Amino acid sequence: MRPLIDARSLARVRADAVILDVRWRLAGPPGRESYRAGHVPGAVFVDLDTELAGPPGRGGRHPLPAPEAFQEAMRRAGVSRGSLVVVYDDADATSAARAWWCLRYFGHERVRVLDGGLNAWTRAGLPVETDERHPAPGDFTARPGCLPVVDADGAAVLAKAGVLLDARAAERFRGEVEPVDPVAGHIPGAVNAPTWANVGGDGRFLAPGVLRERFAALGATDAADIAVYCGSGVTAAHEVLALTLAGVPAALYPGSWSDWVRDPAHPVATGG
Repeated sequence: MRPLIDARSLARVRADAVILDVRWRLAGPPGRESYRAGHVPGAVFVDLDTELAGPPGRGGRHPLPAPEAFQEAMRRAGVSRGSLVVVYDDADATSAARAWWCLRYFGHERVRVLDGGLNAWTRAGLPVETDERHPAPGDFTARPGCLPVVDADGAAVLAKAGVLLDARAAERFRGEVEPVDPVAGHIPGAVNAPTWANVGGDGRFLAPGVLRERFAALGATDAADIAVYCGSGVTAAHEVLALTLAGVPAALYPGSWSDWVRDPAHPVATGG
């Protein structure tokens, strides 16, 4: 299934889809407040911090949710085995891609991201609603391991023998600023590939050919072993989605930088 869907296409299939609003911001405010202010009709809110991630700690700030917890969250949102699931955020798919990746990782194939998010929906003149939806429970069953992942050791290997992409902003990669984690810098050997360069000014993904050229210039082609990390595994999922659009398979390091720096024995690089 193609990973993206545009606003007009979603409007045509909306009645037959499970729509998940996963708006989220690293520094807040909670996405639920945005959901209550207006969302795609029929959408159910899913909280990234508590439903698309496990509790912070071992494994980083946003470790993968336990299969049982993710299964319960998706069933509560109305997801069943055969459901077409459409996920969206405000615009650029930063958090929607995390939902897409989690659903794919846990075995659900029929999931698409609303390209351009709620902004694209409203720009198309389509309506929003403020009613909070509580659908009938679905029967989704979580089957972890359907997408590739690496841990810290695997990331270190790929930084030397493959391609390890760091999806954070360049200033965080260089170690000039670090607004969240206790150590600044990057995994030695990683290549910086900020996620903002995957989308245009309207928040929609660039064309697959443009994305292929972008990643090829960074050494990331389908001939290489590739993994992606970020701060805590959220924007890295966005990069995996962009790579998927480009036809380039890649693994995710779910714990990412927040997991890497938990171990003081792990080396840290700074600068370009």
